[in-house]
Amino acid sequence: MAALCRGKHRWRRTNCLYVSTRNLTGKYDYDLVVIGGGSGGLACSKEAAQLGQKVAVLDYVEPTVKGTKWGLGGTCVNVGCIPKKLMHQAALLGAAVKDAKKYGWQITGPVCHDWATMAEAVHNHVRSLNWGHRVQLQDKKVKYLNLKGSLVDKHTVKGLSKAGKETILTAKNVVIASGGRPKCPTNVPGAMEHGITSDDIFWLKKSPGKTLVVGASYVALECAGFLTGVGMDTTVMVRSIALRGFDQQIAGLVTDYMKTYGTKFAWKCVPKRVDKLSSGALQVTWTDTQTGNDHKDTFDSVLWAVGRAPETKALGLDKLGVQLNKETGKIVLGADESTSVPNIYAFGDIGEGRPELTPTAIKAGKLLAQRLAGQTTELMNYDSVATTVFTPLEYGCVGLSEEEAEKRHGKDGIEVYHAFYKPLEFTVAERDASQCYIKVVCERAGDQKILGLHFTGPNAGEVTQGFAMGFQCGATYSHLLQTVGIHPTCAEEVVKVNITKRSGLDATVTGC
Repeated sequence: MAALCRGKHRWRRTNCLYVSTRNLTGKYDYDLVVIGGGSGGLACSKEAAQLGQKVAVLDYVEPTVKGTKWGLGGTCVNVGCIPKKLMHQAALLGAAVKDAKKYGWQITGPVCHDWATMAEAVHNHVRSLNWGHRVQLQDKKVKYLNLKGSLVDKHTVKGLSKAGKETILTAKNVVIASGGRPKCPTNVPGAMEHGITSDDIFWLKKSPGKTLVVGASYVALECAGFLTGVGMDTTVMVRSIALRGFDQQIAGLVTDYMKTYGTKFAWKCVPKRVDKLSSGALQVTWTDTQTGNDHKDTFDSVLWAVGRAPETKALGLDKLGVQLNKETGKIVLGADESTSVPNIYAFGDIGEGRPELTPTAIKAGKLLAQRLAGQTTELMNYDSVATTVFTPLEYGCVGLSEEEAEKRHGKDGIEVYHAFYKPLEFTVAERDASQCYIKVVCERAGDQKILGLHFTGPNAGEVTQGFAMGFQCGATYSHLLQTVGIHPTCAEEVVKVNITKRSGLDATVTGC
């Protein structure tokens, strides 16, 4: 049996794995080691430390093909929610400038957007958050290690530095919160070589110019929306449907508004190849699947938004027997976030069937830390988690889509109340409100429990957040009607919905 020395630990080779002799005594370097420094991993580690646990966090960002990398904080802080919302705000301000003229503001000269100014401001804010997270870990006495973590056994984690130096840590429990990264098609020549992903778009210092966004996920539509909003010629290439997994009637309203807003769509099309011309432009060849014909056009940038893949391949999970979903590559988890291997837990985007949402990961991470510290037995409730798609016309929802409600309860088992409304702020600005819509999906029988609520319009996230609490309290349609609205707001239209789809009556709001 070969013996190796790693610092203060002695190791023995067993079945090709290095097992710390400290495992045999039950004494470990840490109570908890977290692999992944995203929002969930940070929340879990800080909560555990506050509860008296000795904690370490390993976080390492593998640069993209284009060389993009970032600091502590994970997808949300660096290449997701935060920069996305700020760039969405930049686009909304552009629309507001146009509206301002109708409201009497005297704006002389051409109004144009400077990408570099926006990018620098966004990058500075993100870097301040990176620094803030490091300070918080230090204040809460969580050990932060800029290392790429992988599992040696159920109590041992190997950290690898950029220079290739290994660090071994042992822990009573190990938590995997490494999230996911964008996919890039491998069957499209030139895709990876010439394209970018959402991991790159937010860190571009120069304007992406005329852009083709391939994909119709919320990531694709949000990026296309803000690119159009800051003046880019933007086309979205859709293979099948938009916003898969969301209510499809609402998805249609969102894309209809985007078309009115200036975004182009290439429906039922798939990319075939990407070539870089001598001019530097990217020539994209694609196939229209309805006609079978090929088409070509040139773009300055091609953004791939065709889904995300969990960061599981480099973790060594297969050697330990951690069960994965073979199709998705995500970790199969129990209700308590446990994996198939004792003492190894996971949560967030890397977990099979878990919502890929930052606040969900944060709450799940905190609850897991509390359970591991023996403070509670409470499990994360993944039902009725609200979310918002920050497209030019925002879409907020909580609960079931109409399609899912019908699938679970039958067409005759649900009642759908709906309304088309016009935000007051759209009136003077003479903006089209055709896609501003509210849908409340209820059980048809009994108290008409609300199964799903969908809202498109300004500030959709702010509106939906408030109504989301009602779902935790078992809200019914009668509760909604008993609620007095705040006038004049868009949110008040939710508590006034009284036209059912079944009735076939016009659902356009005409007054109080």
